[in-house]
Amino acid sequence: MTAPQNAETLAAQTRVPSSNPTSMPDAATILYDTRDPPPFKEGNIFPLEWRVETPKMLEIYDGARDPGWSPNKLPWATLDPKAFTADQRYAMAYWWSLLSVFDSSGPAVFARAMIHTYEAHEEDPVRKCFFSVTRDEVNHEEVCQRAIQILTPGGPLGYEPSTPLGKLGRNNTLWLYHNGGRYWDGYKKAVGRYPLAILFTSFLMGEVSAATLFHGMYQKTTIPVFKEAFRCVGKDEARHMGICLAILDRLLPLLTDEMREQITRQLRAGYVFLSGVLYEPPEQFWELPDTWRPAHRMLEDVARDAGLGILSLDERRENWRAAVLKMKGLLEPHGVEFPAIPEVGIDGKTVAFNPEDMIPVF
Repeated sequence: MTAPQNAETLAAQTRVPSSNPTSMPDAATILYDTRDPPPFKEGNIFPLEWRVETPKMLEIYDGARDPGWSPNKLPWATLDPKAFTADQRYAMAYWWSLLSVFDSSGPAVFARAMIHTYEAHEEDPVRKCFFSVTRDEVNHEEVCQRAIQILTPGGPLGYEPSTPLGKLGRNNTLWLYHNGGRYWDGYKKAVGRYPLAILFTSFLMGEVSAATLFHGMYQKTTIPVFKEAFRCVGKDEARHMGICLAILDRLLPLLTDEMREQITRQLRAGYVFLSGVLYEPPEQFWELPDTWRPAHRMLEDVARDAGLGILSLDERRENWRAAVLKMKGLLEPHGVEFPAIPEVGIDGKTVAFNPEDMIPVF
């Protein structure tokens, strides 16, 4: 039988090799045996890099680090639900629910786009600007949330309206969210298919229209907290426009003919989707029952009388037309054929509408 090993023998057998630097190979020796890993898969966020090709965007991001306002600091205490009738509360909450189809989808839409910029290895300022827009959209969603919750606790859907108009508002909201879900399905399929120039053109369509809407409502509303909210959100949207314009200044001169055709289709898709809040939902894309539009007009009339600041249909048409003409003036010098938008009196190329091309965001 083998004699038991003593502690000294065990220690010698388990001793860690010396860490003396003189016993280690030098860097050149290790380098001789190195090899590169397999190629990085397309769509991978690695390798990480921080190149800057558009310094203007980095300046805009630096200015956006502190947006200068916060939803929880707005004067919500001045909004007294008891100052309004039940139908006025329902109608205003309905309008904020309509806005939430666009503004409350913004965080998810821009977050998905931000991930895409990492996967596509876009320059560092582009990724940072998408992050700042995502942050802003969270704030805009919170404004919708707070307005709805004050006017209709449990809203937009988790409450029981006590009047026929309130019930119409909730039914309309359900249909709006149904269509919002269809938009999200199309966006998820589309966002990874398009180069950055097309994405930013689509986003710019949303930002131009949003800035137009909030400026008009800021001027019209008589409700203090909503006036301040529209001012702050409008300021954010103007900055988002600046981001889009800065990157498009670099990208538009590089467009191919195929990209120009895609942008033309995207602009028509943007008009169709965004008209849901800026004008009236066109038949294309929007799946709505016959009751929806007359109920929508009634609700808007009541909300307008309550002081919310909703523009008339004619005013909205003119504002939308002005926003579209801004886009037209920006893109046509780069060979982009503008789509016909007869609803607001814009001549152009007739293009087919495909819901799966839908990538604009508000």
